[in-house]
Amino acid sequence: MIVVDRLLQKRQQEGKPVRVGLVGAGFMAKGVLNQVTNSTPGMEVSAVVNRNPERAAEIYQEAGIDNARAVNNAPDLTRMIESGGHGYTDDPSVLTGCGLIDCLVEVTGAVHYSAELILDAIKNGQHVVMMNAELDGTVGPLLKTYADRAGVILTASEGDQPGVQMNLYRFVRGIGLRPLLIGNVKGLQDEYRNPTTQEGFAKQWGQNVHMVTSFADGTKISFEQAIVANAVDFSVAKRGMLGLDHRQHVDDLTTVYDYDQLREWGGIVDYVVGSQPGPGVFILADHDDAKQRHYLNLYKLGPGPLYSFYIPYHLCHFEVPSSVARAVLLGDPVMEPLAGPKVDVVAVAKRNLEAGHTIDGLGGYDTYGVAENYSVSRGENLLPIGLAEGCRVTHAIAKDTALTYNDVEVPEGRIGDRLREEQDQLFPA
Repeated sequence: MIVVDRLLQKRQQEGKPVRVGLVGAGFMAKGVLNQVTNSTPGMEVSAVVNRNPERAAEIYQEAGIDNARAVNNAPDLTRMIESGGHGYTDDPSVLTGCGLIDCLVEVTGAVHYSAELILDAIKNGQHVVMMNAELDGTVGPLLKTYADRAGVILTASEGDQPGVQMNLYRFVRGIGLRPLLIGNVKGLQDEYRNPTTQEGFAKQWGQNVHMVTSFADGTKISFEQAIVANAVDFSVAKRGMLGLDHRQHVDDLTTVYDYDQLREWGGIVDYVVGSQPGPGVFILADHDDAKQRHYLNLYKLGPGPLYSFYIPYHLCHFEVPSSVARAVLLGDPVMEPLAGPKVDVVAVAKRNLEAGHTIDGLGGYDTYGVAENYSVSRGENLLPIGLAEGCRVTHAIAKDTALTYNDVEVPEGRIGDRLREEQDQLFPA
């Protein structure tokens, strides 16, 4: 949003920066901290929490900040911020209990850890920007309910593809068209990729190998499209989405998808592999007004009935400050779930799983995630992949089988499971 830059300049001139608490200190968090520190007047990352606090200290140093110090409690952090310093810790309550922090930016990809932290932030009246589709796609609608009750904003971020899609969706609707398909462009889709196959790529770019694997095996895009669907009341055409292999320009997709079928579905999320320009996002929309269709044809969008709109990039951490400013200064969430999930992300066996085996984490060797309509997921008692890690397989499961709760023993005492049960009760299929 263009207005954000002037609002932040005003905060800079007034000496009242928007104060951010950063959750995580990995690859993406490092980018966020650097972007805020060196490219965003009127905003500062006042504190970082990470399970390894030494890593938090490192990313401060890499951003050029040399006055960051370890803190052990919220009052100490408050005093440090008031004196112009920055703090880091391994205790989330230090950040959630600090009244000077306007907004948390959550960048971990963890489910249980982040769920507990976000609930505490909401309780303490802090806005939260999530770069965590994994958590959002598992219990996001329930967390949104808690945020609404507390009068705070819980939102996804611009820059990440879901946020880019939502901005484009709002633009397309704002000029009077009706989106029928919201799409994501992928360069690769191979459900059987694992940390061994992706190790070289991860090392090349300094990324976490499990996160990279979740990109390649389709888990990440399933979460991304699920949270978009949950924000706009769309569905998926089938389990796993259509996922067309389309090596031409995204504009050509206006003649590839069946227009009447899209109308019948009432709006779907999907992805394509290999389309240009990529990696980006696109929307296919129609217009009921013949006069406006004439203008759209004049403006080189073609004769219809489908019109293509696209953004040929997503810039991840570069746009996080804008998301924070929208929440804090404008009360405008980038993207949030509606009242109840529409699409779920369920676990599918990546290889044959033997009885007694404990399932590894997202982007691992054992499972990949696929998007499925919530009504089907609930009806078949399917296991959300966001909760699959640590579950014990009770009998042999064949490769490519969707796991159900009947196939596993769920560990006791996990907050994510408790929240998911509460969400399922609150939002019946």
